[in-house]
This record gives sequence, C-alpha cells and structure tokens, in this order.
Amino acid sequence: MTVTHGGNVFAVARERGWDWREILDLSASINPLGPSPAVRPAIEEAMDRVALYPDPLPAQLSEALARAWGVEPDQVLVGGGGTELIHFLARAGWNGPCALAAPVWTEFYHAFPYALRVRADEPERWPQRGLLVLSQPGNPTGIPAPAEVVRRAIASREGPVLIDESFIEFTRLESAVGWVQDHPNVLVLRSLSKFHALPGLRVGALVASQEWIRRFRRKREPWRVSTLAEAAALAAVRDTAHAERSRRIVEEERAWLLAALDSMAGLRVLPGEANYLLAYTDRPAAEVCEWFLNRKILLRNCAGLPGVEGEAVRFAVRTRPENERFVAAAREFFCES
Repeated sequence: MTVTHGGNVFAVARERGWDWREILDLSASINPLGPSPAVRPAIEEAMDRVALYPDPLPAQLSEALARAWGVEPDQVLVGGGGTELIHFLARAGWNGPCALAAPVWTEFYHAFPYALRVRADEPERWPQRGLLVLSQPGNPTGIPAPAEVVRRAIASREGPVLIDESFIEFTRLESAVGWVQDHPNVLVLRSLSKFHALPGLRVGALVASQEWIRRFRRKREPWRVSTLAEAAALAAVRDTAHAERSRRIVEEERAWLLAALDSMAGLRVLPGEANYLLAYTDRPAAEVCEWFLNRKILLRNCAGLPGVEGEAVRFAVRTRPENERFVAAAREFFCES
C-alpha cells in the first residue's frame, strides 16, 4: 500500500495483518500527548445522555470556543470536524469563484475541484474577487505566511478569505480570529482534531462575522456534533495547562528533530513551525514511504501536491521515544554526511 494521505493506520494494519498499536503513524499530525486527561471522564459522564438528542446547534460548545478565542458565540459555527465544514461551505455557503493559495490541505482540492490554484508565496498574484483559501501555517510545509501579507490581502480584497488554522495552536502565530470583528470578509477554520487530539470524535468550527454565521445557520443541518463529541471538546478546551504543555513539548521535539536530521544526506527538512515537518528527498517519495512502511512507520507522501515542488514527505513531531525510532530508521535509509 502506498500511503498518500494521513490517518490510514487502521487500513494499513488490516492489509498487513499488523496490530495497529505497533505502527508509528507519522502521517497524521496529532498532538503527541494525546487528549487532555479530562476528556475520558467527561465522555463517561456524558454517557448518561446518549439516549437523548443533543442540541441541534451545540450552544454550550459554541460559547466555550468563543470565550477561548475572544469572539462572540454568534460568530462561531461548530461542525463535525474541519472536513465536514469545508464541504458544507463548498455546498451551501459559497457558490462563486474560488482560489486556493497552494499548498493547502488536500481536502480543499476535493471540496473545490474547479478552484484556481495560485502560489501561497506570491500574494501579488492572488485574485481580488471570489473566495481565497489559504493555510496558516502552510500545509504541508509548516511555513507561515507573514501576518502583514495576510492582513494586506484581506484589506484589499472584494471577496472573502478563508484561513485554515487547523494547526495554529501548535505555534506562537497570531490567529486571524481576532481580525473577524473588523474584517467581515474573513472566515477562519479551526479544528479540534489536531491540537486537542480528538480526530475520532470529529469536532471543528468556523469563525466569522455574525452575518456570515447567520447565513450558514439558515442552511445548516441539525445535530452535526454528537453528545460525546461535545462533552470531550468542552473538557479539552478548558484544560489550558495541557494545552501549554503540549505546545512546549512540540516546540522542543521539533527543534530536536531538525537538529537530528540536519546531517542526513539526501534529505532537506524545511524549518516549519507546526507539529509536522516537510522534507525534500533525493529519492522518490513513494520509495521512501514504502521503505519506512515496511518498518511499521507511516509517512505522508507529498510528491505531486500543488505547491510542493519535487519529491517530498511529511512526518509528524511526536514524543522523544517515537522521534528517536524515526531518526534511527532515517539514519539507516539516508546516509549521514
């Protein structure tokens, strides 16, 4: 199996006859510390309510996210993960022209298959009309766009700008949620899958002006977030100590990985700012991924993605023992110079 997308650990385990717990999945970039310790008891407590319908729109979670992000509850639309919200936006929220400032998350190419593709590092070429989508930081590069460039693009555009901030909490970058009040053309996508390590529960949110959110809610299907998912998300968002500990661990381990991989011949790692790193290789990315797969390590094949020029793989920043396992395998595959 050639792994070209993150999060395929169970499919790989079934195909290979492996125990999924033996696989080091670096193809999906999830918080290496896992969910907040408060998540499990919150889910257990919520089990008493699973025989009842949840709120059609999860008001309690919208309020908690609004407090955490410094916006109003009526500026938050909660959904069943970032993927669900992207496709909802493409289906019911925006039917005009669209441009993707590549590289962006691959799901945007599925949701907007006819979108114009422009380079994220050439803002002077970004179109002034229609929806513009960009990632902050870049995905899969991890390289952020300068805040002044994004602000200038927002101020000069006639159309809306959707900023994907699914990984921004791993960084010290300024979030665009603080710009929503003064810039009604800004929409921000946030995910609880990555930083809060809840991909199996599917929770995400769109942050925008009250007018945008009212427009979205008029077309919104009810019950997009389950009782258990809302309970877990509330517990995760409230645990600020776990959040800061996670951010610090990722910063330390990312620096360690960059130093450990710097001497590898045939491997050039970009100095990204997220919980993943992109590396260009002098070998075909498919060959690299297959070799690591045979050692039960999953990487993300990024060759051929818009905005990625050449053979490249992406791998997650994990805990020190997991990172050491990856580096040991990399030393076997790549020659140290």
